[in-house]
Amino acid sequence: QVDLVESGGGLVQPGGSLNLSCAHSGFGGNWYAIGWFRQAPGQEREGVSCITNKDDSTYYVDSVRDRFTISRDNVKNTIHLQMDDLKPEDTAVYYCAAEPLTTRLAILCKFLPDFPSRGQGTQVTVSS
Repeated sequence: QVDLVESGGGLVQPGGSLNLSCAHSGFGGNWYAIGWFRQAPGQEREGVSCITNKDDSTYYVDSVRDRFTISRDNVKNTIHLQMDDLKPEDTAVYYCAAEPLTTRLAILCKFLPDFPSRGQGTQVTVSS
């Protein structure tokens, strides 16, 4: 059983930064795609960024490319999402999600919101 626990959300002013963390367990030595999707009130879920524990491949949705950076720590079984230059439109609940790596990361991560394993979510609010 895969378990995911997010931390690091909060309130920040526009232009500020936050770092989200996702502690994961239960991968059983297998390759996984793991990342973040978000959902704002009244809007559909959106895949944000994704990484694999196999190599350095990463995926970003266009709206966060060059502002967000995803990274992994395979020793601590944790991934991080460094979010810089935050904008009000980044306000949402951010969920960590994971799925076995069965194809190229860039293809698989387009389905991030549908990954079967997910955490409880953490609120990110960008407001002045």
